[in-house]
Amino acid sequence: MKSLNFNIKIFADGADEKEMFRLYESDLIKGLTTNPTLMRQANISDYEKFARGILMKIKNKPISFEVFADDFNEMERQAIKISEWQENVYVKIPITNTSGQSSHDLINSLTNRGIKVNVTAIMTVNQVEIVSKSLNPDVPSYVSIFAGRIADTGIDPSQTISESLKILKTNSNSEIIWASPRELLNIIQANEIGCHAITVTTSLLNKLNLINYDLEKYSLDTVKMFYEDALKSGFSI
Repeated sequence: MKSLNFNIKIFADGADEKEMFRLYESDLIKGLTTNPTLMRQANISDYEKFARGILMKIKNKPISFEVFADDFNEMERQAIKISEWQENVYVKIPITNTSGQSSHDLINSLTNRGIKVNVTAIMTVNQVEIVSKSLNPDVPSYVSIFAGRIADTGIDPSQTISESLKILKTNSNSEIIWASPRELLNIIQANEIGCHAITVTTSLLNKLNLINYDLEKYSLDTVKMFYEDALKSGFSI
């Protein structure tokens, strides 16, 4: 995998066991994340069996597993159990439940117990402010801002990330993750504004060799691709 001079930490995002193991071995990858949607796409039916299997090998890089309950009491039970699986585990807690109720009390309770959390599905500065007041600053945590989804609405997420970095500046144990990137450029953007980490899928990681690729050559590659695909299709007019 291409070596890059980035300050930002690149976290591999996925739920394919073999791919997670492969990326774990890369010096470029500083951590790993997954979520119930990615697990469903990978046809995983036994959550704990999958997680424990992953943790048999992934031991010295942070990895985030998400609770899947909607009731806060059940979220807390699951979070405590997940946190006990291994020292490098961060528990992903959604910023709200499906009714829109804030999870700030749960976040406060868990971090006060010393549980490392990854607060997820965040999209506004206000949500970051709420989280910042809920975290125990003595306990490591991640704050995942879904920049890609913010961008899906036509808003540049860079400003949200920048303001959030200022809010959490006094908490040296908390790091902001640029989550759900849509293109390779997002890694450059996140790195330039000083974001701590970014989650990257395999499809984006596979494009890293394109960084600083000659655009004239890339143009020619594209022309060749169109021509070859037309030949393979047997088109005629």
